[in-house]
Amino acid sequence: MERVTCDVLVIGGGGAALRAAIEAARHDLSVVIVSKGPLGRSGCTVMAEGGYNAVLRTESPDDSFELHFRDTVEGGSYLNDQRLVEILVREAPDRLLDLENYGAVFTRNEDGTLAQRPFGGQSRPRTCYAGDRTGHEIAMALLDEVRRLDRVRTLENVMAYRLIKDDDGRIAGALCLDLEREDTLVVLAHATILATGGAGQIYPVTTNPAYKTGDGYVMALKAGCPLIDMEMVQFHPTGMVYPESARGILVTEAVRGEGGRLYNAEGERFMKRYDPDRMELATRDVVARAIYREIKEGRGTEHGGVYLDLTHLPDEVIETKLETTLRQFLRYGIDIREEPMEVAPTAHHFMGGVPINERAETPLPRLFACGEVTGGVHGANRLGGNALADTQVFGCRAGLYAAKLARRLRARGERPRVSRLRLLDLESKLWERLGEEDPLEVRRELRKTMWDHVGLERSERGLKKAIKRLEELKRRVEERGVDDGPGLRLALETVNMIEVGLAVARSALFRRESRGAHYRTDYPERDDENWLKHTVYRPDGSLGTKPVDVSRIDPRSQD
Repeated sequence: MERVTCDVLVIGGGGAALRAAIEAARHDLSVVIVSKGPLGRSGCTVMAEGGYNAVLRTESPDDSFELHFRDTVEGGSYLNDQRLVEILVREAPDRLLDLENYGAVFTRNEDGTLAQRPFGGQSRPRTCYAGDRTGHEIAMALLDEVRRLDRVRTLENVMAYRLIKDDDGRIAGALCLDLEREDTLVVLAHATILATGGAGQIYPVTTNPAYKTGDGYVMALKAGCPLIDMEMVQFHPTGMVYPESARGILVTEAVRGEGGRLYNAEGERFMKRYDPDRMELATRDVVARAIYREIKEGRGTEHGGVYLDLTHLPDEVIETKLETTLRQFLRYGIDIREEPMEVAPTAHHFMGGVPINERAETPLPRLFACGEVTGGVHGANRLGGNALADTQVFGCRAGLYAAKLARRLRARGERPRVSRLRLLDLESKLWERLGEEDPLEVRRELRKTMWDHVGLERSERGLKKAIKRLEELKRRVEERGVDDGPGLRLALETVNMIEVGLAVARSALFRRESRGAHYRTDYPERDDENWLKHTVYRPDGSLGTKPVDVSRIDPRSQD
């Protein structure tokens, strides 16, 4: 079994992972990045189109940190950890400047200031952007910076599968699998950073790349770490619906930010019935459910969507500010300058996950986390533009505090040590997962169950059906194993996807109210008196709660 030793291990290949590695390497430490796919291209950051939220006051001189804070907490239905939100809004501008220093080029106004566009749920235009390819610009700048740092070693096409603990129960690295050679290797580290992203692939229609199967959530659970608010899954209001091969591909919120209008098949601009003040720029949960209702009640298009129309805008606006979207639809023979798009909700972002504090520390000693794998920053519903800021703010913090820990341990002469017997035991459990069940068939059943019963609208009856079906899938996989014929990665991911699906479904059944992205038809109202608290999903599958930080804003004390 090959061993790699370093000061800081970063698990993930997206924007948060890259930013964490950059920050850790600045402290003259050895850093290893383990990425399941191509570095910089396997995460969601590179696919993000809309923008990055920061208080710069270039479009709105009266914008403020307080307004950004309030928009984020209100948009998150008060389930956010307000200490983390404070850090997000105050440090986002500095991390944006870092990106420019790494070479990212953002769209600017004629006077040279950074352009900012309006996004849903925001009281001021504060979303910085690079046309409609913002995430790609950020990811490539981060990747270039990582490649300039000789202290960073990258292991691509390597899947981290289990966190490793030392004899004192502290995280000391990860057991990994080289997907090309199908050999195991161990990466030992003073400090480990989890930046594996979300799990959109547990749904059949998603904006997420194929790599997003919830591996980080399962690694944390198996190591003894609870997860919070796993029921909070955001469905982006606008994904492509036609042709079928393009179903789920993101249609950026920038389209609505630049003035796109939503119409049902009857030609009605229907958002006036759901949020007449904000219309298309309501929060994502509101817009997604509105579109879902229009389709469900028979006012959808022949392909099962609604229309998103830009034809009233000048061609120049579409060609310059929405260039990627224009090309995206032209590829399928649709010219959005002359005809509307067809869109419908698509699984997009997990607001729940591994709990962290202000230093990006998790409940497990020597384990840090950042990005979408964490819970608490976005509450019950993320505002568009806050995710890219989250990756940079908390990626930086995770790298900084992991580096400080590693330097202290090095100064004391400590080395990450794990017994050979412990490693062999972990490795044997990995191979025990292999067997006869077809992972593609298991995934199909899993995804259909999640879409039918744990999607945009939920109920006790449907959630219980989902849990029963997922538990059956889990038993089948445990008894028969998963066939690695279609690929070892697919087999191991499928096991993780079942665990994540159960965490989402059980948490959704447990929260008996509607809040943000979590909508229960049998409990349609938000209940601050009884449910202004985090759900806690424990490693044994049981559930509990913990208080929400309301140090700045408590909705129960407001008029």
